[in-house]
Amino acid sequence: MIASDEIITELERELIRSNTSFDPEAFEFLEDYDGPFADLLKENVEVARKTGLPLCQDTGLIEFFVFMGHRCRLEDPIDDILEKAVRKVYREQPYRYSTVEDPLFKRRNRNDNTPPVYHIFSTLGNELEILFLVKGGGSENLSRLYMLNPSTTPERIVDIVVEHIRENGARGCPPLNVGIGIGGSADEAIVLSKMALTMPFKERNPMREYAELEEKTLREINSLGIGYQGLGVGITAYSVHIKEFPTHIATLPLAISVDCYLSRKGKIVIEDRET
Repeated sequence: MIASDEIITELERELIRSNTSFDPEAFEFLEDYDGPFADLLKENVEVARKTGLPLCQDTGLIEFFVFMGHRCRLEDPIDDILEKAVRKVYREQPYRYSTVEDPLFKRRNRNDNTPPVYHIFSTLGNELEILFLVKGGGSENLSRLYMLNPSTTPERIVDIVVEHIRENGARGCPPLNVGIGIGGSADEAIVLSKMALTMPFKERNPMREYAELEEKTLREINSLGIGYQGLGVGITAYSVHIKEFPTHIATLPLAISVDCYLSRKGKIVIEDRET
């Protein structure tokens, strides 16, 4: 059985790391950037590292992807564990509370950044794997869902994604990490696009056709010239990832999710050693 405290402790460490340590893959690009405000962006990374202050004042809404092995046993329900981990981190660290309840009318701040959003998947084995995104409001507002005609071509998919970034990308604090979900139902496509944001920048879809589509879309996005922080210098996107899923014969859902230049994400893996 996996103890709740073990999961909470590991998630706490990773949530703090993701909010205070610049993603190493993203930093490779930042090191080469010498455009407007380059010194300030690099100084921000160093200040966060030294002081433990967050990289951005928007410390996000936490979104979890939980892959639970069929032989895993947990001490407490997973939703309780995830909520406790988020509450502990955000109450103890100097992070902004970004979650409001009653979203349409009173929008009362919950003062602990809970509840997180979570998705649970069953897998084989005795491992519990939890991936997460620290999702800022600016990048989250760029999420889109399109219900396309099944005859839509790959070229049209690229056009839709690139045009969306052309019109909106500067508002998401670029360079962006772009996730694309294709197939499934409307809600599945959105989840796929979010999961795509957890992948390493250089990893490609295992299917050649989708990998080529990722590369083509990235080239065209970077040809837009939006640049760092929308200032026209440097790359516009780090990477593009596509996740696909079987769909109905009469549908072709396309979802787009983006992450800002911080690309705040993390992962823990814990084994149930008693099984």
